[in-house]
Amino acid sequence: MTNKLREATSIHWHGIILPYQMDGVPGISFKGIAPGETFTYRFKVQQSGSYWYHSHSGFQELTGMYGAIIIDPAGAETIRADRDHVLLFSDWTDEDPMRVFTKLKSQSDYYNYNQPTVFDFFRDASRDGMAAAIDKRKMWNEMRMNPTDLADLSAATLTYLANGVTPAGNWTALFRPGERVRLRMVNGAGNTFYDVRIPGLKLTVVHVDGVDVEPVTVDEFRFGPGETVDVIVQPRDDAYTIFAQAMDRTGYARATLAVREGLQAPVPALDPVEWLTMNDMMGSMMGGMDHGGSGQAMEMTGMTGMTGMTGMTGMGSGSMSGMDHGAMAGMNHGAMNHGGMAMDHSQHAAAAGGLAVPSTTARHARTEYGASTDMRVDMARTNLDDPGIGLRNNGRRVLTLADLHTPSGPLDKRGPGREVELHLTGNMERYAWSLDGLEFGKSTPVHFKHGERLRVILHNDTMMTHPMHLHGMWSELESPDGRFLARRHTLPVQPAQRISFLVTADALGRWAWHCHLMFHMDAGMFREVVVS
Repeated sequence: MTNKLREATSIHWHGIILPYQMDGVPGISFKGIAPGETFTYRFKVQQSGSYWYHSHSGFQELTGMYGAIIIDPAGAETIRADRDHVLLFSDWTDEDPMRVFTKLKSQSDYYNYNQPTVFDFFRDASRDGMAAAIDKRKMWNEMRMNPTDLADLSAATLTYLANGVTPAGNWTALFRPGERVRLRMVNGAGNTFYDVRIPGLKLTVVHVDGVDVEPVTVDEFRFGPGETVDVIVQPRDDAYTIFAQAMDRTGYARATLAVREGLQAPVPALDPVEWLTMNDMMGSMMGGMDHGGSGQAMEMTGMTGMTGMTGMTGMGSGSMSGMDHGAMAGMNHGAMNHGGMAMDHSQHAAAAGGLAVPSTTARHARTEYGASTDMRVDMARTNLDDPGIGLRNNGRRVLTLADLHTPSGPLDKRGPGREVELHLTGNMERYAWSLDGLEFGKSTPVHFKHGERLRVILHNDTMMTHPMHLHGMWSELESPDGRFLARRHTLPVQPAQRISFLVTADALGRWAWHCHLMFHMDAGMFREVVVS
């Protein structure tokens, strides 16, 4: 790869298993590619399927440095299709991404034009009573949170694209009636969860994150930045709309599936916006809520309720804005606060009778009790059959994590030897994002022992869904009772949710692990993983 830009660059091969030196993360796996320099990526291809690539330098991914990678199997194709199309969804802003980031740091809901209004208040009062409506507003105000804060960026600045084409551009995939058409869909957006459906057609999901899954037929699926989903459809009419609405319902990307160019099908209206509720925020909590000010983060606990959030000052200084991702990896880790290490629960699990099933008791690191964290969830929900906000009870069959099963089973039959828990944390008011309450610049690496089999638990202490991507190794998703489900490279974690997966640490070296929402990653929701 020859860099003809005026700044350093890189390419990361998302979901591809390769030596860490070829992974393309400046400051972690290599130094990056300076202007005018050439770097040769060389690795053995060990897999087939639908993947993608993108820059891991600055905000270059947001400005168009990405694309799909389709790797054909060495042998026979396992999925039968008469025709094959690639559909890469993304998002675009005409603003300088650094300016966008600065706005978010100054006002986290800058692009949220769907704020609660006085009309919403009177609607709630009419439906639920004046006292309940006042209590609802009081609760959200004391938490300094917004029930409509579903996405950092909206159609106020974003244009939603399908293969680089705007909705008005009508990108078209051709077919002949009766064909089995494989649509390889990639979410290459920097900021957007898409809810995808094709009105008039069932979607048979056959391949996720580059790995075959047992076919499951749905009407709709949600996928976040970094994820890939392949579906089989069998169209018979002349034209269909491939409709991908943003999770916050401010806009959509669309393409057309048609027998010839120039045809269009009706474009459905955007679904109504669904607000976050305390059920989304509290996980499995059943207790009451205390809104008294305590000067600490809001506690989500089944015993004592929630304390309010007051008196929090200062801002986390671990922002990665304007840097190559991973550019702080060379710092002196010995001088850091070692409270930032992911928690190892092996001893706790042994005392409780082993690691057959994932632990469910949250253990918050002491680093979560600071200004970078405005919320902690003690009793997170562990179910995987929830499609997420805006998709529940919409009258359509929606894909969930619980539906996915890799038929070939786990790559490693061993059970986990230990359990590591990492909390997804943030402070919405300050637009600070972190892991275990520490932004990347304040954290220490997570250590995996080469060859070990371990369980990783991701516990979401925030009100947003985060697509978490571990480089270099597969994340083998498991059910709440410890059964293997599916092999993934990017896993979405909903608010107040706790999910677990197994990892075989067979890849020596230094790896990135981060949220794939671009501005969350650059604000600090990023860790280095060292396998040694």
